Amino acid sequence: MSGLVQYVLVRGDLKATWPLGAIIAQACHACTAVIYQHRNDENVEKYTADMDNMHKCVLEVKNEDQLKTLSEKLKENGIDHKLWVEQPENYATCLAVKPYPKSEVKQFFNKFKLLK
Repeated sequence: MSGLVQYVLVRGDLKATWPLGAIIAQACHACTAVIYQHRNDENVEKYTADMDNMHKCVLEVKNEDQLKTLSEKLKENGIDHKLWVEQPENYATCLAVKPYPKSEVKQFFNKFKLLK
């Protein structure tokens, strides 16, 4: 693998009311969507060319406000990602960043802990 990582941020507050499988499904939706949206991107092509060695980092944000704030910060800095908005509820549940070299994006995620 070429040092590419895909960051996935999940709302921690959902753990109190959602089944684990439903939370995992949200992350899967976001990952699939961002990979598909950027399927012709050089980093995505490299990342998916070695499927047995993909590197993901699944982190926790506190709530929807923190998730949306992070999404805005990523947009401002030109970091491609997918904010997953669950329907019909119409609220953001997670976001997934397209694969990037870790050194290019880790500063946006250093303050977050692994999802537990």
